[in-house]
Amino acid sequence: MEQSIEKKQMTFSDYLRVWFKWLLDPLAVFFNRLGIHPNVMTLLGLFGTTIGALLIAKGYLTWGGIFILITVPFDALDGTMARLRGEASNWGAFVDSVTDRYSELLVYAGLLLYYLNQGDKFACALVYLAAAGTVLVSYTKAKADSLNFDANVGLLTRAERYLVLAPMLILNKPIIALWILAILANFTALQRIMRVRHQAHHPQTKGE
Repeated sequence: MEQSIEKKQMTFSDYLRVWFKWLLDPLAVFFNRLGIHPNVMTLLGLFGTTIGALLIAKGYLTWGGIFILITVPFDALDGTMARLRGEASNWGAFVDSVTDRYSELLVYAGLLLYYLNQGDKFACALVYLAAAGTVLVSYTKAKADSLNFDANVGLLTRAERYLVLAPMLILNKPIIALWILAILANFTALQRIMRVRHQAHHPQTKGE
């Protein structure tokens, strides 16, 4: 039976929001009562990630990983806060999405500076490949959405990338994370490209 185009597949990030709704909603209510605007929460997350990236660049990998791990939930909280306030908007979603990209690229910038200081050219290449894959994962979905395709699939979406990167930073093993990200982020982008290609050739399967 054909399914409608409106039905979208859920990513791991989507499932995390569902699984942790019991925690996110009370926290969002608490921060809303403090008078914190959702966009401020978004910027606080970016600020925390920036500190983490600076620590990584200076060689404090464990502390950088801890800061990044702490600020990851801000990404879910800002949207939940906006929803509970009845203020969810396209502008808020846009700001959130753009900030997410800056946050990830700041972390890669921190790693790049760290490895440049170490003189490790191979690790720098891995950082580039991981960052390129991350950007392409985001871009393929955004472009697919603009053309009315569904590319909401993939092995390594944003939540999974942080779950790979932050623990490896804390354990002082970022090179392991970079190998995983360099390979699987680009594979995820390829998954989305192939999904859109399939829908383009078989329009009746959109949203399945």
